[in-house]
Amino acid sequence: MFVIIGWAVSMACIFGVFIAHGGNIGVILHALPFEMITIFGAAIGAFLANNQMKVVKATAAGLGRCFKGSKYSKARYMELLALMYDILQKARKEGLMSIEKDVEDPHSSPLFQKYPVVGNDHHVTEFITDYLRMMVSGNLNAHEIESLMDSEIETHHQEEHAAVAALQRLAGGLPAFGIVAAVLGVVNTMGSVGQPPAVLGGMIGSALVGTFLGILLAYGFAEPLAGLLEQKVEDGGKEFQCIKTTLLASMQGYAPQVAIEFGRKVLFSGDRPSFSELESHVKKK
Repeated sequence: MFVIIGWAVSMACIFGVFIAHGGNIGVILHALPFEMITIFGAAIGAFLANNQMKVVKATAAGLGRCFKGSKYSKARYMELLALMYDILQKARKEGLMSIEKDVEDPHSSPLFQKYPVVGNDHHVTEFITDYLRMMVSGNLNAHEIESLMDSEIETHHQEEHAAVAALQRLAGGLPAFGIVAAVLGVVNTMGSVGQPPAVLGGMIGSALVGTFLGILLAYGFAEPLAGLLEQKVEDGGKEFQCIKTTLLASMQGYAPQVAIEFGRKVLFSGDRPSFSELESHVKKK
């Protein structure tokens, strides 16, 4: 929603001021289709040439996420930490082997299905169950698991950030493609030097629209989307860090109530539930 509002404000200010100063919007509208096809076609072709198909797909999926609200909220994190509390509390009371069935089949586990917001998230449940399985096996210590978690989170971050980098490269190339479109317009104008000055002026104006569009698309559209997607990637990584911190605290001997407090502390302040909010939610569940 805010993406559309931001674009609307930008376009209203840019074109509104242009018209208010006596600019002829007809020149821009006349050149717009041809310049857009040139710039967009070149940009899409370069984008496909510059990225593997998995990055292209990830970018398309990421653009879709930019127009949706963030799923990472205080309510989601309270569900996550309550789930972690229940799992660790069961393991503490009944032994690690008691959660083996929950770990092997989380989709049938009453613990995971009690919290459907995170229990039905494939990436979250896989991350949790993989490391719980290692804890149940008892073959790795906390330092080894922490190192493995860091490696997995870093890999996940790199995969997610590939789409961000692709959009940033696209934004960097759009002004150049705008110049290409403008140069082609100037070449076309130079081939019509016998025309009256009014016609030549219109042709030159149309050519300059290419430069204008390239810069506008880069810094008004592509770059903001890349920045927004990067923020969403950081939000996703923070959830894994919360799980990691909670599990490691449990492995080091802290009680479940204290372990989830470790996890709560790593969350961004805007999404972090307070101690009393989390405690009340856990007790209610």
